[in-house]
Amino acid sequence: MTMDDAALQSALRRLFARHEVELEPDEDGWLLTDGDFPAIRAHWRPGTGNEPGRLDVDVVVDEERCLEDSFAGADVREALAAFEQSSFHLLLAACWYLTDDRRMRIAAWDIGVRTWDVFVGPLVMRPPASEPLPMPADAALALQHSAGQLPLAPQLHWIHLLHRRTGDGAVTREALLDGELWPAGTAMLEASAWPELSPDTAARQLVLLDVRDY
Repeated sequence: MTMDDAALQSALRRLFARHEVELEPDEDGWLLTDGDFPAIRAHWRPGTGNEPGRLDVDVVVDEERCLEDSFAGADVREALAAFEQSSFHLLLAACWYLTDDRRMRIAAWDIGVRTWDVFVGPLVMRPPASEPLPMPADAALALQHSAGQLPLAPQLHWIHLLHRRTGDGAVTREALLDGELWPAGTAMLEASAWPELSPDTAARQLVLLDVRDY
């Protein structure tokens, strides 16, 4: 299945509209909030051979910062479903201030001299599982401890946690902070207890941290 960018833009607008967020398209393919940020756009890259396709989603949170995310899928509908299941509701909460606590775990962490609102998404599997998995309690504590060591600027930050197990059983884990490799986060992943993955399986998780206004 293929879907051009205009049709994909329409699908995104419908998804947001179902949650009472009206986005306005511009000539460059972005969907704007009241003509301004946050803005979002997506692009679908079909797969080749046995490789799945990839849905790239970009969210501009301010003039200088863009959250980039990608979702694999056999077709664009499957990739959009992965976006909705894993990241969409966290973005609604942190960027559009619409929070559904059934879709994420919400916490308050003290980092430095500030308190942060933390939105923890589910562990989403590829191939898709029947239900997304919550982050294990000890892993959440380890993540909180690792994030507590960071000198975070008072703005929105995003953490991607990635887990993969190949067909021969090799396991790799990777943590990204604001799109850049986060070595301390990767070490935390390797030392914490996470659900065992089946061969040829990947899992991903998004965590958003937003400084609390007083």
